[in-house]
Amino acid sequence: MPTVELLFSALPEHVRTARLVAAAVARRAGVDEAVLDEVRLAVGEACSRAVGLYRSGGAERPVRVVLTEEEKKFSIEVGDKSSEADDHSADAAAVPSARGDHPAERSGPLPDSSPPSPDSSEAEDESQMGLAVISGLVDDVEVFSGEYGDVIRMSWPLNPAALS
Repeated sequence: MPTVELLFSALPEHVRTARLVAAAVARRAGVDEAVLDEVRLAVGEACSRAVGLYRSGGAERPVRVVLTEEEKKFSIEVGDKSSEADDHSADAAAVPSARGDHPAERSGPLPDSSPPSPDSSEAEDESQMGLAVISGLVDDVEVFSGEYGDVIRMSWPLNPAALS
């Protein structure tokens, strides 16, 4: 199970590097060429979301991206530990995947169903939009709380021809 771990400063200009690394590792792992644009876009959204949360929360830790090649799938995890990580866990679990999963089937606690307060920050809105875009791009998405704050795990099947 080869793994690549990428840590980068929470600066928007580093998101492009993360996208390029993810696409290169996905290609080498055997992800279908037709899906590589989705990999790039999804990683870009997840990393942009993490950078936004870090910057709004004043976190100094780097953004963590883990790229893992397993037997039949390729997974990418993006950790977005910010000082407000606990506040975003419930919101993240509420975003359905492109398969139409119900929020109750997702890992993590269910969100509060009360309407958002008028004090909702722009970062929270962008975070939700980013999660919606990711769930539209990737069929297999999980959002959970981990050691590195909220973690978005995205997986793609490997091309069977590349496996042989």
